[in-house]
Amino acid sequence: MTIYSLYIFDRHCACVYYHDWHRTKQTRPAMEGGLLKAVSRAVAPRQVDSGTTAAPSTFSSPRNTLVSTTGAVVAIGEDPSAGTAPPTATVRPGVNTLTFDEEAKLVYGVILSLRNMIKKLSGRDEHFTSFRTSTYKLHLYETLSGYKFIMLSDPSTDGLRFVLRQIYSGPFVDYVARNPLVPMDSREQGIDNEYFRASVDRMVRGLSVFA
Repeated sequence: MTIYSLYIFDRHCACVYYHDWHRTKQTRPAMEGGLLKAVSRAVAPRQVDSGTTAAPSTFSSPRNTLVSTTGAVVAIGEDPSAGTAPPTATVRPGVNTLTFDEEAKLVYGVILSLRNMIKKLSGRDEHFTSFRTSTYKLHLYETLSGYKFIMLSDPSTDGLRFVLRQIYSGPFVDYVARNPLVPMDSREQGIDNEYFRASVDRMVRGLSVFA
């Protein structure tokens, strides 16, 4: 069992934070203008003027093992060591190669669609918390303020909603909500706080399901 990645979306449906631990390859950087600033250095848009990509995140794991052949949510990006080869050279059969902003939109779209379907079919007393496929399991925790914490893990992992709740009530409240230097609902910038990123990284790596 292992944990793949964490997304945080605000009430405006924008991805404001991303962190990954086990992926086969890093997702392709977001397109210019498709992602808020400071979401993650690992997925920041390419710098067209300098011809280089943004520096990878300090806490990005070199052990990336997430693979999906469905092409539905998880993207397989191009190898950073491959130089400036065109994107078509890295596409493999059965794999949908997406930029990070496209991937984030798909993740949020799946959450929104399933949540609405459950509310219509089961009533207001039922809440969507997770779903499982053959390659991953998605966990959701939504706050009263509209923030959505989404974690992807191994399909055999038990429910991790309590972990997302701990991330919210701990590092998020301490380093984001109570920090006047971190803009909330700015629609221009993500969660730019290395203390929060380091705390989340330490918390997730300390879990028994993290491998």
